[in-house]
Amino acid sequence: MFKEYNPIENKIFRIIDNEGKVINTEGKPAIEDEKVLKAYKDMLFARTADIMAVSYQRQGRMYTYPPNYGQEAVSGALAQIMREEDWLVPAFRELGAWLAKGATLKDLFLYFKGNEEGTAFRNAKKLLPISVPIASQLLHAVGIGYSINYKQEKDVVFTIVGDGGTSEGDFHEALNFAAVWKVPVIFIVQNNQFAISVPVKKQTASVNIAVKSIAYGMPGIKVDGNDFFAMYAALNRAQEFARNGNGPVLIEALTYRKGAHTTSDDPTKYRTKEEEEFWAQTDPLKRLFLYLKQKNLFSDNEESELIEQYKKEVDRQFDEAENSPATQLEDVFKYMYADMPEDLKVQQMEYEKFLKWKESQQ
Repeated sequence: MFKEYNPIENKIFRIIDNEGKVINTEGKPAIEDEKVLKAYKDMLFARTADIMAVSYQRQGRMYTYPPNYGQEAVSGALAQIMREEDWLVPAFRELGAWLAKGATLKDLFLYFKGNEEGTAFRNAKKLLPISVPIASQLLHAVGIGYSINYKQEKDVVFTIVGDGGTSEGDFHEALNFAAVWKVPVIFIVQNNQFAISVPVKKQTASVNIAVKSIAYGMPGIKVDGNDFFAMYAALNRAQEFARNGNGPVLIEALTYRKGAHTTSDDPTKYRTKEEEEFWAQTDPLKRLFLYLKQKNLFSDNEESELIEQYKKEVDRQFDEAENSPATQLEDVFKYMYADMPEDLKVQQMEYEKFLKWKESQQ
């Protein structure tokens, strides 16, 4: 696969077209219909939750939130490939993968409500916290990969970053050390065309992002990130390669962020309506739904009924998060050091005074 889709040639690995029809029978992975249907339902749940999360934020019930809208196939395929013993080292736009690893919506709602308990992911095995600093998590992934080799284990690390992250030094340092140490790390770049408002053409002069793998001495491939089957096949081949001691792989998942960068962003300032309409035709859920519908595996009515069920479950978990105890003020300060230094004690006292003053003004 990596030789056939050499990133230097700027070829893209794709299985289905925008109408859900298989156009690459040789590349289509051997995956059971039941598994494809489950993947679609999981992606649909993630999208429903994502849309509702934006609504909660707009209601003032949650803080800034980064929508996953339009990028569900990347996490959806990863959810099917990851094993329980594998590591997931995410950025901040991987809702479907978080849920597959064992995180709950309640966890995520707590986090985006400003409660750090939400990113502890207590029921999720080998899942690192959400990472907002761009690309810093990639170095953590390489460190975990190094430890896997040192302990002679067979785990794989999946780590994710956006196209903007490829302009950070951390990205290049991580790829360099990963290749030198031959660590079992799969680097997934969600190329959603914009790093906030900065387009890909201003991030790199390379023919694509996948080609950067060649400079560091690892396989790379450019994949249609809105094609569930293509992502599944590429991730599966990559994990086999890494798990067998061959080192890291770079996957560029070509996708499109249909929503805003975060709920504090206005994409109409830097995107055209024509561009959005073009990419709407590649929608990952639409394509997979059409595939399932053509095989009589799923229908419009079934989808509508499922969405209503999902909405109730999302509301239930948000209610739990909303009614959870607030973070205790002292918790913000007391866990930074074994013995709290004087400057932190002063900060805590000053903040307590501020809160008392604020309360008196109401």
